[in-house]
Amino acid sequence: MEPSASQVGLLHRISSIVSSELSLDEMLGEIIGITAQVTECDACLVYLIERDSDEIVLRASQLPHASALGNLRMKMGEGVTGWVAEHKSVVALPSNAGSDARFKRFQALIEDTYEAFLSVPLVSGGDIIGVINVHHRQQHAHTPDEIALLTFVGEQMGGAISKSLLAEQNARLVEETLEMRRQLETRKVVERAKGILQQRYGLTEEDAYLRLRNESRRLRRPMKELAEAIILSEELSRKNESAGV
Repeated sequence: MEPSASQVGLLHRISSIVSSELSLDEMLGEIIGITAQVTECDACLVYLIERDSDEIVLRASQLPHASALGNLRMKMGEGVTGWVAEHKSVVALPSNAGSDARFKRFQALIEDTYEAFLSVPLVSGGDIIGVINVHHRQQHAHTPDEIALLTFVGEQMGGAISKSLLAEQNARLVEETLEMRRQLETRKVVERAKGILQQRYGLTEEDAYLRLRNESRRLRRPMKELAEAIILSEELSRKNESAGV
């Protein structure tokens, strides 16, 4: 059977997204948009698996859930979402979804009060990386085409999401490395300034640090900035002494 014009358009849209350089949040937003187009749902949630904790974390939603994003978590196998992630299988509940034995209700999610629920795995290279959940307020018979299309979205978008996750992780590692360097540089400057204060005023190391810290708070200036000023003052003083000024 020939694909419909809407299906061809969907394929082109997914292809364009997969080959793009969108950020992870932009990519997740695209999944929400595509899912809403395919299923005409009332709500869509996208969860990603956090490898460090092996938890399933809410990362995007069609309805606003600012406080829940990145904070709402569940274990593998927990709820329908966890079951889908654990078994890499689709779950379609056309009515009274909350009565399913696997269902776990979250107070923060109004979607959990809706009638119909469809959950499909988000996969990359055969590995589960997340779950797409679709909710309808009223009873909704999920057609085979609808389930197949959303499963296709989960399979095709999974690779792009995995790529974005890797880029996000690399960016975080770079920032952590830069922050470690900044902290090390600050520590070196503060240690040098402490030594100057100890020598200049006959202070102990602890007293020199306390003087630096208290002066930093009093002047509302970063300790590194204050330490650099002390070092500069010492260098200028030495230059003047050597020049006989």
